[in-house]
Amino acid sequence: MTRTVADFITETLLQAGVKRVFGVVGDSLNGFTDALRRQEQIEWIHMRNEESAAFAAGAEAHLTGELAVCAGSCGPGNLHLINGLFDAHRSGVPVLALAAHIPGSEIGIDYFQATHPESLFKECSHYVELVSRPEQLPQILHRAMRTAIAKRGVAVVVIPGDVALQATEAKVAQWLKPAQPLVCPAPPDIDRLASFLNDGKKVTLLCGAGCAGAHSEILALAERLNAPIVHALRGKEHVEYDNPYDVGMTGLIGFASGYKAMMNCDTLLMLGTNFPYRQFYPEHSYIAQIDLRPEALGNRCPLQLGLLGDVKLTLEAVLPKVMQNPDRDHLDQALDDYKKAREDLDALAESGPGSSIIHPQYLNRLVSELAAEDAIFTCDVGTPTAWAARYLKMNGKRRLIGSFNHGSMANAMLQAIGAQATYPDRQVISMSGDGGFTMMMGDFLTLSQVGLPVKVIVLNNGTLGFVEMEMKAAGFPDVGCDLKNPDFAAMAQAMGVKGIRVEHPSELEAALREAFAHDGPVLVDVVSARQELVMPPTKTFEQAKGFSLFMLKTVMDGRARELIDLAKVNLWR
Repeated sequence: MTRTVADFITETLLQAGVKRVFGVVGDSLNGFTDALRRQEQIEWIHMRNEESAAFAAGAEAHLTGELAVCAGSCGPGNLHLINGLFDAHRSGVPVLALAAHIPGSEIGIDYFQATHPESLFKECSHYVELVSRPEQLPQILHRAMRTAIAKRGVAVVVIPGDVALQATEAKVAQWLKPAQPLVCPAPPDIDRLASFLNDGKKVTLLCGAGCAGAHSEILALAERLNAPIVHALRGKEHVEYDNPYDVGMTGLIGFASGYKAMMNCDTLLMLGTNFPYRQFYPEHSYIAQIDLRPEALGNRCPLQLGLLGDVKLTLEAVLPKVMQNPDRDHLDQALDDYKKAREDLDALAESGPGSSIIHPQYLNRLVSELAAEDAIFTCDVGTPTAWAARYLKMNGKRRLIGSFNHGSMANAMLQAIGAQATYPDRQVISMSGDGGFTMMMGDFLTLSQVGLPVKVIVLNNGTLGFVEMEMKAAGFPDVGCDLKNPDFAAMAQAMGVKGIRVEHPSELEAALREAFAHDGPVLVDVVSARQELVMPPTKTFEQAKGFSLFMLKTVMDGRARELIDLAKVNLWR
């Protein structure tokens, strides 16, 4: 049989260590999927939507740091890929997208399903290129793969279906994976950083995803400076555990203690974070930042010092030059604030003997207590992310991923598919909202079809909860947020997946134990309180004013009963 361009692609991917491709078949992809079939070494994971495939590949790349691959057919298939690729690109994880295209002879004359993929993918990739001749492929494919890994993001190879079927004699070159460079600031910059930290009396550390692998160095610096450690959401899994200096998260869904530790410091050191919310940065403190991304330095707030470097290497270099801060007052105050904030949050996660409402805080606390030591959690954007951030405990083995930079709904189950395919022997738990779950519900079928034992927990509160809360805080009566949901457990059973419905808090622990003990996929439909509020760590006058306007307008609209329900859920517990 003639060796084709598609065969060359599969051989190249195999040599690079690719184990699976997430995608949806289509005639423009026939050459590629048939080459995979004949090769029998790279698994094709059939998704129900190309967007799901991109999210799943992004999850694999996030967890492994290795190149992950997704594929979509021409036209609409390419368009479906884009949202998931945006998420992977903004998360800085290496994903290669194989985007099939219409026949080369039909490009530019308004053919059926015609698009311009090079333009479509430009904003969500570091590299995108069209292969119009077989001779181009070796260089383009290798360059795309190297770019995705080296620049930590998405690369796209666009291949017309007819080109994929053409013959080629090109030999697969040896795969040379780009090594991540070891970046450490120059000695004079290290000296400036040491002086900056030594001059601080009340130092706070803000840690993000760039702190991965630097846990011991961060704690050593915090000990030397008597500095509280605040984390951004993406830093949670890397710094929260075994950390006596932890004072929680900052941001809209963070802790009051994290907010105060930021606002009360005279010196802030940002470590591997591009935390986006400017209102949570101190206005009158000296700020330094260490990051591998030059574009992140000074991106959110004015800096006194910005250093391009790896967090671990930079801290190793500066630690011998940092003097012991004898004053613990700032740290002790922050730890005391954290203790109070944690007690308040934990009190909300209790289920009283007379309670008839399942509060999401209680659900997340139980999930954290019952989940495996090395569980992988995915959480939907919105309130599921808030509860996960506050109640899922990390331990250095667990992982937590979500659409934390891109902020797309419907990510959790799709990322869980990618995580479970990558780690079939680990427990993977999707903390899904009913809005996010139903948005991409078709890929729930993938769990049973592919045989992935993901535990899908659906927070069924009948509303787009975070959007509804934002409306209230802005002074608007909620509109368009209602969700008329089915019995998700019964739906799961109809799809051949074990379904468990929980309507009372007394049933919840047993239901979760049953789900986690089950060998296959499970859906746990948790009917929870609609009116649960995610309170920010600090309330502004504008938010209070907006909430007052919401209550007034709600009464005037004849919906006063909703205010009573709001009070019952949040006050009368």
